[in-house]
Amino acid sequence: MKKKRIRPIAICLFRHQDKILVHQGFDPVKQAYFYRPLGGGIDFGESSHDAVIREIREELGAEVVKVRLLGILESIFTLRGNLGHEIVFAYDGEFVDRTLYDQPRLQAVEGEATFEAEWRSLTDLRNGPGILVPETLWTLL
Repeated sequence: MKKKRIRPIAICLFRHQDKILVHQGFDPVKQAYFYRPLGGGIDFGESSHDAVIREIREELGAEVVKVRLLGILESIFTLRGNLGHEIVFAYDGEFVDRTLYDQPRLQAVEGEATFEAEWRSLTDLRNGPGILVPETLWTLL
């Protein structure tokens, strides 16, 4: 049996007008959609600041500036029927390539899988369908 652990992650809140950049996920057990800002795991010996820059570079091939810590959140959740626990370092940042703000969707890569990130309004994220995760992220918006 795999030992359960708390996973440290770093995410970046890219903002444009009344929107933030998120990717959509789906939980087949709950039959529900969710949205999460881009980012990912912090490697051993890596700062959360460096991790968020690396993750955005890996996922979008984009450079980020003005990276600023907004807060640290604890997220305990259930995904696909499994309990998860993350410590989330939430950052604000800006793309060096300003044209990324004009694209409604951005192609992203996670390992060998591809996905889309999209600009979603905070109003749409509040009203659903789907939820913004981690749910405590609203305290920083």
